Parts: sequence; C-alpha cells; structure tokens
Amino acid sequence: MNYKSVEDVKQRLEDANYISSREIATIVFLADATSKPLLVEGPAGVGKTELSKAVAKTLGRRVVRLQCYEGLDEAKALYEWEYAKQLLYTQIVKEKIRDVVSDATSLTEAVDKIAEQEDAFFSDRFIQTRPLLEAIESEAPVVLLIDEVDKSDPEFEAFLLEILSDFQVSIPELGTRKAISIPFVVLTSNNYRDMSDALKRRCLHLYIDYPDRSLETMIVKLKIPGIEERLVENLVDTIKKIRELDLKKKPSISETLDWAQSLLALQVNDISPEVIEDTLNVICKYRSDTDLVRRALGTLIDA
Repeated sequence: MNYKSVEDVKQRLEDANYISSREIATIVFLADATSKPLLVEGPAGVGKTELSKAVAKTLGRRVVRLQCYEGLDEAKALYEWEYAKQLLYTQIVKEKIRDVVSDATSLTEAVDKIAEQEDAFFSDRFIQTRPLLEAIESEAPVVLLIDEVDKSDPEFEAFLLEILSDFQVSIPELGTRKAISIPFVVLTSNNYRDMSDALKRRCLHLYIDYPDRSLETMIVKLKIPGIEERLVENLVDTIKKIRELDLKKKPSISETLDWAQSLLALQVNDISPEVIEDTLNVICKYRSDTDLVRRALGTLIDA
C-alpha cells in the first residue's frame, strides 16, 4: 500500500519501530510518489539500512539486498550462467545433438546447426539470478537495498545507471528485461568516496546525521522499553559529549543502543566515570578513541 501523505509515512515508520524526522518522512514519501531511487548518506550506524527495512515493512514488501564491496561485478549483482548445469544437460542430451548434426556435410554446417539450438542452453532454465535481476523480475513489488554503494568501484556505479534510470537490464543472450513492478530503491553510502553526479541526478538525496537529543532519547525509549528516564537522559547527554571529541569514529545511534543494553545487563542505574571506563569498548571502536575518551572522563561527567 502506497503512502498517502508525509504524516502517514511518519506514523507508519513509527509503527515499524523507526522514529523519523519530518525531513526523512518527506523524502520517503516523495521517493514512493515519484518512483525515484533514494540515495541515503551519512555516518555509519545512524539508521540508513534500518530505514530501508522499515519502509519495506510499512509497504508490505520484502527486501532484496545487494551488499556492495570493492571488486563487485555484474555477475555477482545481476546474474550468472550455471555452466555446470549447462554442461550436465549437454551430456544428458548428447544423443540428441548427434541427431541434429547427423546430416551435416561439413564442420561449418554442423556448427551452424548447433548454433540454431543455442536458445535451449541460454534460457531462464540456466540463469542464476542475483539481487538486481531478482528485484526487477519480481512480480510483487520489493524494496531493493543497494547497501554501501560507495564501497563499489566507479565502473560498477556506472553500470547501475541503466537500472536506476529505466528499471531495466540488458542480458546479451536474452535481451532487455524490464521491471515487472517498479521496486522502491534505496542506496546507502557511508561517504567512503563521493558518488558521481550522474548517479546523484537519478536519485532523491537524504543525509541522515547523528540525531538530536530529543530524537535520540525517543529512539532509545522505543528500542529498549522499560529503561529508566533518568538513565536515558544521562546516557544520551554523555554520548553527545563524547561525539564532540576528536574521535576517529564517533559513536552513532547503534552504539548508543548497545551501551544502553549493556548498562541494563550490568544493572547500572547511573553513569559514573567508573561505569564509562568499564564499558568504553562498547562505545569506541578504536584504541585511540578509547584513550581519548578516558582522558576526558572528568569533562564528560561535569557536563
């Protein structure tokens, strides 16, 4: 079911346990209304992938996910021919192949006769669909998540342009495949590298930053029911203060939630320098960041 309004998006995302700002709800509504891909950028852990899952849940669609990485090519993203299966079938029907070429008077004529049968071996029977082709050929609309597209090579990014523009792919042996139903496309980027202008032109753009205090507080309360109000406020305030430090990787909302769950597991009701020091490995992902936060403990608690 498509979204009716921005408020409808906001409410349905909240029902799916995703607290969104009005900006997020607006751009999701427009992406749905215009059938344009949505490029979501921002620091790691701020909820970009979770947004696509929440959108899928609210629209009643399944997620088809393509995880990008350096060296990703068309074969892993679009389709592969099952050559072993083709060879097996060739062995099984080799008697039939002999019949096809039995009246050939030359090698060239025999090859031509076999070539006339190539459609039998380059057909849907022998094709292994990958996420992009799966999303396009799905009869029921899906949410296509192209995750961490910035980690793929520029050549693969260029390959995506046809799909994002026309929702179709070209398979040399089978021709052009157009989308049976237009997928809701979400591309995520952690700013590992800049996306090309050509890609950005084809997408609506959304930047998700670290949430403000009130939004982060709401998210923690939603994701961890029953947590004490005072602990949530102290936790969020401390996290925001840690983000102000010159860290290699600032803690995102995912680290906030991990920390909150850790404090509950430790049955901690208040945040002290000792508690922060004992649980720093939950918040910080680099040794240098851990040392920097440890040196700033007094400032964090005073805040």
